Amino acid sequence: MAAHRKPRQRPLLGSGSTRTAATLALAGAATATAYQGTSQAEPRPTTAQVKAQVDRLYQEAEAAAEKYNGAKEQAEQAQRSLEELREEAARRAERLGAARATLGSMATSQYRSGGVDPAVQLALSSDPDQYLERAALLKRAGHRQANSLATVRRGLDQVERLRKKADAKSRELSARRAELAEHKAAAERKLAEAKRVLARLTAEERARYEASNSTAMTQGPARTGGSTAQAPAPATGSRAARAVSFAYGALGKPYVWGATGPSSYDCSGLTQAAWRAAGVSLPRTTYTQINAGRRISRSQLAPGDLIFFYPGVTHVGLYIGGGKMIHAPRPGSTVRIAPIDQMPWAGATRPF
Repeated sequence: MAAHRKPRQRPLLGSGSTRTAATLALAGAATATAYQGTSQAEPRPTTAQVKAQVDRLYQEAEAAAEKYNGAKEQAEQAQRSLEELREEAARRAERLGAARATLGSMATSQYRSGGVDPAVQLALSSDPDQYLERAALLKRAGHRQANSLATVRRGLDQVERLRKKADAKSRELSARRAELAEHKAAAERKLAEAKRVLARLTAEERARYEASNSTAMTQGPARTGGSTAQAPAPATGSRAARAVSFAYGALGKPYVWGATGPSSYDCSGLTQAAWRAAGVSLPRTTYTQINAGRRISRSQLAPGDLIFFYPGVTHVGLYIGGGKMIHAPRPGSTVRIAPIDQMPWAGATRPF
């Protein structure tokens, strides 16, 4: 029976290897196809997406710039205070030197007198009346000496207090300068990122981007969220009229963050300069200007009012009527007229 059994046939290694290789090749091809699909470039952003991203970066840069403006103003105030404290300390130290010289002269005179007992001096004196007169003078001199000593002590205390204040102000100045550097770096990072985004655009895409900006700047107000009805023009010669006139005169001047004129401006630098021309002093930053005057609603807007935007109150423009304002928009742009509805409303104030 064993002789009639058919020998067991083993699978051919060659054909099995071929099938395995074929399977791996197909899998590899599929994987390669998948990788090729994932390695393909991401779809290019639309003009609207680029504009939204760049606008966000510019807005964040402006927020950092306004913080820089505030820190700069505080640093300048700290510098002035420090100089005043040092000058006052120097003046008091000079007066103190004169008082100490007087006190030293008195001490030297007493030392030279030898400290002789007054009774002995009276007994040895050839003229008792003259001695008694001198004794009265010495007593008065003693009072003057005590007063001089008290003056010197007060002077020393005052100079020491002034020096401590100067030291504290110097530390504050150092902190403000550190803030300046931090906010400046933050603004520059955002601006650099915006430039990188724009640099990736083709010439055609850049043209569309610029066109979309021009449309946004010149289109009429959307009139959402409140009335922007035409307000009467301010009386000729009024402060509001002078502020508006100044803003018109700044049209076309470049936006430069941190600038307050006369050749360039940032947003709050422009409004500050406009109202300064009208004889009204405004603080430096957007978040302080909004509290400089009387708060008003959109329905109360009149030419000359300040209009603020974004939740952090990071942008400001000068209302000119008809739902429009003059403002310094962002780096790379110029002072221009724009609708007030192109940015999120934060509030308005009348600086007089």
